[in-house]
Amino acid sequence: MAGLASEATNYRSEIYKTYIDGRMGDWKKITDDMSRQKIHEPAYLLELVNYQYGYIAWAIRKNRKKEAAVLLNEAETNLSELEKSGYRPSWVAAYKSAFYGFKISFNLIKAPLMGPESLEYARKAVETDPDNYFGYVQLGNTSFYRPPLFGGSKKTALEYLLKAEKLIEKDAGQVMENWNYLSLLSFIGQVKMEINDYEGARATFEKILKMEPRFTWVRDELYPHLLNKIKNDR
Repeated sequence: MAGLASEATNYRSEIYKTYIDGRMGDWKKITDDMSRQKIHEPAYLLELVNYQYGYIAWAIRKNRKKEAAVLLNEAETNLSELEKSGYRPSWVAAYKSAFYGFKISFNLIKAPLMGPESLEYARKAVETDPDNYFGYVQLGNTSFYRPPLFGGSKKTALEYLLKAEKLIEKDAGQVMENWNYLSLLSFIGQVKMEINDYEGARATFEKILKMEPRFTWVRDELYPHLLNKIKNDR
């Protein structure tokens, strides 16, 4: 079962289309529309948190941190409501891990305090539900971004992400029109590049493009960047 209420709304397909096309302005419009509806049903809220999480991550990558911080406040309010309801505690823990990571990106000085919190919630997510792929994604994030001096390791991050890949692929319903799946595979490809496993990265990006050739981020940016690296290293 995915961490989205895709059976309850039509948003999953629309979010997926905006993701592969790189139309993040339209993504934001969807999250804003969902928020305005003031629906407090837990599955709906969890879906909304997922889309807010995705947009926040993109905004941080684009250095739109003020916008990301505003949306993070909204997402944390929704997550707090989910936590109080007792709905899917493993997923709540995984998002808490991610949100601590976002806060660190806003202010690196907070890393010594918030880094361990992020790691603890990621661990809690997989301890609560060992089949929750999203918990392993967060373990991968914490290991990838944590400095080696404090236990970070890109190779360990890849191990967690590959575990997440296996778990999500166990359910065909999880991989169909799911932006989270494409995001996970894209991250795996990037981590492989970071550890100089260029052929592994190529295989991952080609897997993505075979499944979704319209995915502009991989097609127009990540994959060509990798091919240039391979060419220049010869």
